[in-house]
Amino acid sequence: MTFRRSIPLLVLAIGFARCTNDMPDTDPGLRAGPWHMELDLHGHDLPFQFELVKADDATWDAHIHNGAENIWVTVVEVRGDTFQLRMPLFDSEFVGTVQNDSTITGDWVNHLRGPDYRIPFLARAGNHPRFRSNEPEGPDLSGTWEAHFSTGTADAYHATGILEQDGTGRATGTFLTETGDYRYLEGVVYRDSLKLSCFDGSHAFLFHASIEQDSLHGRFWSGTHWTEPWVAFRNPDHRLRHPDSLTFLQEGYDMVDFTFPDLDGRLVSPSDAPYQGKPLVVQVMGSWCPNCVDESRLLNEVYARHHEQGLELISIAFEQHADTIRAIDGLKRYRDALGLRHTILYGGMSGKGRASAQLPFLNHLMSFPTSIFVDRKGKVRRIHTGFYGPGTGRYYDAYKSDLYAFVQQLLNEPAGTLVADR
Repeated sequence: MTFRRSIPLLVLAIGFARCTNDMPDTDPGLRAGPWHMELDLHGHDLPFQFELVKADDATWDAHIHNGAENIWVTVVEVRGDTFQLRMPLFDSEFVGTVQNDSTITGDWVNHLRGPDYRIPFLARAGNHPRFRSNEPEGPDLSGTWEAHFSTGTADAYHATGILEQDGTGRATGTFLTETGDYRYLEGVVYRDSLKLSCFDGSHAFLFHASIEQDSLHGRFWSGTHWTEPWVAFRNPDHRLRHPDSLTFLQEGYDMVDFTFPDLDGRLVSPSDAPYQGKPLVVQVMGSWCPNCVDESRLLNEVYARHHEQGLELISIAFEQHADTIRAIDGLKRYRDALGLRHTILYGGMSGKGRASAQLPFLNHLMSFPTSIFVDRKGKVRRIHTGFYGPGTGRYYDAYKSDLYAFVQQLLNEPAGTLVADR
């Protein structure tokens, strides 16, 4: 998913190697169990919950919760009164000071947005609600909503909101846009207000809204770098444009054509012998993009099931680190953490304009990720913009089913036969 403010997981359970060899014996006695974290977005608190689990005498694990999502973090260090929690996959971390056994203060540092991108945090031990409120539960907001962000500006876009409420005031859901989804949101409905939040190491999303009959009027924050107004109306029939209709081949092209280095520096092209006569999926992505993580997991599953039948998969990564060595190292960690077995190529620096220039056969690159489906004759049969991940529920399930069926169709086609576009 691509945002000018934030480029915008299934359960995420990713293990990184623990750093334990130089851990000192001093332990401030942090409480194990549930904790509550608040990020300070210029006076607006973005809350989420996590657990600290003592892995052994010197190390900790953490589990961050967003709705049905559980992010497993194994790089957690406590050295004297210094606390560090390194997020998996995305280049961000919490660096703080242990004030006592139940309080930690410090900053969340998102290195992908630059060395000075810091958001203060306060973490407190205990089983605190995500959003504190003594107000009674508000009206049931469960259902589908037609949402509009930044109406009347150059940044305007629309979305489909899906919300669920459990009868206690707890709300979960997400927003689907034409470039992806806002992943796992969790919050509360009380009296005349809705509050939702998400933190996954890349996203720091906060939504506030007032409830006015069957409409919502609110504000959205993405970290401290972006904020915008939004409104939503109940509309069970609201639909966005189909993801297969948003990106297409430039006039005069019917095939993909590119050459990029893989993670070991070897140049790779779809015209190379290993890809001839086989269905091919080309994923345009970035390791910094949570929607790309979600799609990579699904494509990895499809590839594992169908590679022996001839399916090939190439990912072209456009990264946010200007230093090529650092970018390649990050992609190798991404590959290993997700257990990816297909070819990953380095396309250069991220940005839709840069990526579009590197892929001139496309009319534009609207979103990370974008996936291109090529048949056995090398003809592009489908271009899918964005990705609706597991946080979207039935939308994800429908695409997953359709994806498997379409890949099987491509595999069933003889190499010498061109069938009509799907």
